[in-house]
This record gives sequence, structure tokens and C-alpha cells, in this order.
Amino acid sequence: MKRVPLGSTGVDVSQLCLGTMMFGDRTDEAEAGRIVDLALGSGVDFFDTAAVYAGGKTEEILGRLLKGRRDRVFLATKVNVGNGSEYPAQIAASLEASLQRLQTDRVDLFLLHWARADMDPPAIMAELAKVVRAGKARFIGCCNFPAWTFAHFNAVATSIGAPKLINNQLPYNLIERGIEVEILPQAVAEKIAITCYRPLMAGVLAGKYIPGQPAPADARATTDERIPKWLAENAGGVTHLLNLAKAKGVPPSHVAIAWLKSRVGVTCPIIGVSKLAQLQDAIAAFSLELTADEQQALAASFATEVKEVSQFYGPLRRSYSLLKK
Repeated sequence: MKRVPLGSTGVDVSQLCLGTMMFGDRTDEAEAGRIVDLALGSGVDFFDTAAVYAGGKTEEILGRLLKGRRDRVFLATKVNVGNGSEYPAQIAASLEASLQRLQTDRVDLFLLHWARADMDPPAIMAELAKVVRAGKARFIGCCNFPAWTFAHFNAVATSIGAPKLINNQLPYNLIERGIEVEILPQAVAEKIAITCYRPLMAGVLAGKYIPGQPAPADARATTDERIPKWLAENAGGVTHLLNLAKAKGVPPSHVAIAWLKSRVGVTCPIIGVSKLAQLQDAIAAFSLELTADEQQALAASFATEVKEVSQFYGPLRRSYSLLKK
């Protein structure tokens, strides 16, 4: 597995980040163990989890599975709150509980799970600084932060002498492309690590569904009303994806992942799996490379780029060339 630099940290991690959200939910401990074994045996050492996954069971399972081999993994977890005003009081307590479940004395990356209303950046950054200085988290970051919010939090960190956020975890795929506006250019300019969840858009980009055809009886689309909507709205793009995959002799999921991992500014796709076979398939996908023309044509076929009226300002928000290199 290819290794990539994690932003400005000086640390390299596997390009595939293993998402563990299904451990303790759809994935029992035995299957989770097989997944972890395959990941480590394949050079995948970046693992992502969170305190809220399966009510804490995910972290508990991961802690047991990593016992005796914790040092082989770059481990990320998250703190989540309902209102931003709760973050300062919950940061240390949440991390301490996570460390107990994970059976470790530190995590490598500790993330604020969501941007919430009523956040107090100085108080939050001060509390995050404490867990870093106590050696309980090597680095800190966030999930789902707009570019301006990320920049503001780091400006506050500088003003109070606290460590900066080094990672922003966000949804990104051929259908969800909002981070192309400002967030990816910001990441390149400031060497921010960008990790991307939902790479296959709940199976819509995996070849599981065919536009114009009924979904399989046991498919998630039969209970998740978003999936038929996404499929209908992006039928042309999905058809292009299926045809390109067929021409290359690979599953559509490989093409979708290859497109994502090649995007400028993207550090790691997060591949969440519930079955060993899914991870086997994902690992194979990381060996596929698309040409620049194939990437461009594929993205254009979805027509999901954020639309703006201004022909001048819009491109500036996506530009990687405004600053001298």
C-alpha cells in the first residue's frame, strides 16, 4: 500500500484509511478481527474510529484487536457533542473514555466530529492543547469544518500558543463535490491533511445499482430513500462510470476510488467496510490509475460540480495557482 504524508506533520500513513464504524454494528468481532489482520498484513496502518460508533462498542472491539500491536497503527478517534458550547467540557472526558475503550494511553489523531452551533474557539483550542501536551493525542483535527472555520480555529491557536488543527475529514466523491470550493485549495496551500469519507456514496458508485433497473431485493436502496434519488439524479454519470469500469475490466468501485485518490489535495480516502471481502476489493482498487483525460471526462459526466453564476469569481474559489509556489 502506498504511503502518503499526513499534511504538515512529518508523518507518513497508508493511503487507504480503514473506517471501522461498522465494528460492533453490522460487523461482529470475529469478522472485524479478520479485517484488521488483512489491513495490517497489506500495509494499511491508518485506522479511523469515533466515540459514538456503535455506542462505544467499535472502540472496545478495536482496543481488543489491537492489543499487542497498537504501535503498528496510526489511530484516529473523535469527540462528538450536540451543541458546540459543550466541546470544552467534553474534550478531555471523551478522550479519556476513548483511551480506556481502546486500551491505549494515547491516540495519534483526535478530531472534533462536527462543527456545531455556539462553538468557542479559544476555549476549544485551549482544551485540545491540554490533551496534546499531556501526551494523550499526538495531533488534533476536525471533521466537516468549512474552510473559513478551520482557518479561524487555527488563527486562534496561533494567538494563544496552542497546537493547530492538521486534518479536516469530509465527504467527497463523484457526486458530493463541495470541498472542491476553497477547502481543497486551502489544504494544498496550508498543507492540511484531507481525509474523505463516503467514497462510494452508499453504494451508488460501487456498481450495486443500475440506472433504470430495480434495486436488488436485499439492497440498502430498498430502505434508504436517498439512494434511488441519487441514482436518478446522476444516471448519466453512473452509466459513464459503469462503462469505464467495463472497458478497464475492473469493478466500478475501483474506478470511483481511483478518481478520488488522484484528486489534488486529497490525502486519504476512508474506506469503511463491514465485510472482509469489501476490504480485499478496496485494497485492489488502490492499484488502479486513471489518466487525466479519464478523470476529467468521468467528473464531467456527473455534472455535480458546484454551480456558480460568476464566470470570474467561481474559478478563483477552486484555484491552486493564486499563491506563488
